[in-house]
Amino acid sequence: MITDAHQPRSGEELVVGVDYGTLSGRAVVVRVADGEELGSAVHPYRHAVMDATLDASSGATLPPDWALQSPADYVEVLETAVPAAIEAAGVDPARVIGIGTDFTACTILPVRDDGTPLSALEEFRDEPHAWVKLWKHHAAQGQADRINALAHDRAEPWISRYGGKLSSEWALAKGLELFEDAREVYEAMDHWVEAADWIVWRLTGSRARNACTAGYKEVRQDGTYPSAEFLEALAPGFGGFFADKVAGEVAELGSRVGSLTAEAAALTGLPEGIAVCAGNVDAHVAAPASRATEPGQMLLVMGTSTCHVMNGERLAEVPGMCGVVDGGIVAGLYGYEAGQSGVGDIFAWWIDNGVPADVAADAEASGLGLHEHLTAQAAQQPIGGHGLIALDWLNGNRSVLVDHELSGVVVGLTLATRPHEIYRALLESTAYGTRRIIEAFDQSGVPVAELVITGGLVKNELLMQIYADVTRRPLRVSAATQGPALGAAMHAAVAAGAHADIHAAADAMGAPTAATYTPAADAADAYDTLYAEYRRLHEYFGEGGNDVMHRLRDLRRKALSR
Repeated sequence: MITDAHQPRSGEELVVGVDYGTLSGRAVVVRVADGEELGSAVHPYRHAVMDATLDASSGATLPPDWALQSPADYVEVLETAVPAAIEAAGVDPARVIGIGTDFTACTILPVRDDGTPLSALEEFRDEPHAWVKLWKHHAAQGQADRINALAHDRAEPWISRYGGKLSSEWALAKGLELFEDAREVYEAMDHWVEAADWIVWRLTGSRARNACTAGYKEVRQDGTYPSAEFLEALAPGFGGFFADKVAGEVAELGSRVGSLTAEAAALTGLPEGIAVCAGNVDAHVAAPASRATEPGQMLLVMGTSTCHVMNGERLAEVPGMCGVVDGGIVAGLYGYEAGQSGVGDIFAWWIDNGVPADVAADAEASGLGLHEHLTAQAAQQPIGGHGLIALDWLNGNRSVLVDHELSGVVVGLTLATRPHEIYRALLESTAYGTRRIIEAFDQSGVPVAELVITGGLVKNELLMQIYADVTRRPLRVSAATQGPALGAAMHAAVAAGAHADIHAAADAMGAPTAATYTPAADAADAYDTLYAEYRRLHEYFGEGGNDVMHRLRDLRRKALSR
């Protein structure tokens, strides 16, 4: 433990934030007084995302729509990125008074009562269901469909808190998948635990569920979970799922779950006994870091996917939202969440698979990366000059359709279409998807007045202007280079007692504005016309006009299972 004699003087205190993303974990060292980032480090996951084969002795082939990770990779982030960030900052680790973490969600794993992941046990090493199911594991869509149908048949009150549909990404659908497809794993696990809570468990030795994932991903509303009667109606024998595998102490955001153990201190190089705050979700924790906590401010955390979060003063039912939780982002307000399952991943897919060698050579000759090269070319085109409309569903649709069996479309291709034109159409498609989400909120009495952007995609100025024009909203880019990690550090400062609450921490430590974008009237008018075409495609392929995407997905599954 740190004794009073060794406590850092006021003004010297530091906190560490660790952001667990889809492909890597990053740690930042932040000054408590003003939020200045003093050092950072990134550690790529050794196993990355396992979506084709299981990285185990068997090398088992994974079915379509699977996405797994290794919990050992998360521990390696603590062991490598945290000490590296301290070294980069050039500070004495004794000055650190707290550590906070955030995670993708719902990213979940089965563990024993002592926290040991089942995937670490020899008997389950070759069983895919024993590993971490990443947020973009979408193989439980069938279970999600049944959950939603039964919830509406029974008029379950909680279903409206999730826009009328629970996602296949959430804990209940994945838990039912485990129960039905790998009963031996289900019976062997003592806890079905979010990775956000598991890593805090590793740091403190204390198991607690954070209020954010409990509310948004585990269907906990007003202190209760769906009833045992509902679960039993879903599948005989499943009635004890929440009581036996999920329920437990729930820690409020910014609260101190425990102190850093001697083992975790040795792993990270941080002082034993410092504060460890409750876990959190990457997008949600970024809101105070970006000073986006007031009603009307929608924060977009833009990376491989985009999560849309905002606060509201009243409880409303927004079709297709991912959830609304009282205090789910900051205390005293209702926190709303929506999202797009693919954004940066869509752009990367085109770069990796659609760009011919001559375009790559041109980019190299100009000294630009492919993203920058295609963006520069796309920026020279007038709006609508490519003659294309795309649907942003290459990784399914999280909001507002909540259907991960949907797929991508590009309409208007000709023999004259060039790679940068498709690239621009894909950029625009994600902006259209965000506009559709905003419309759902506006029409439900939760108005969106301003967009605040953080994440890895903010560097693309063309993309930012497209979003402002398409949505007809002013757009503010947060200066935080690591928004979620900064937010995690801010919550650690609250847990350590350095700031009274997250509002005070946001005032002192929140990142300033790096850039602003204002919608241009002519551009917005042009995009209104294109967006009307997007909506027609949205309705046709996603709202009952033509079920071809589901039929093709089913044919693909059958072909690959032969």
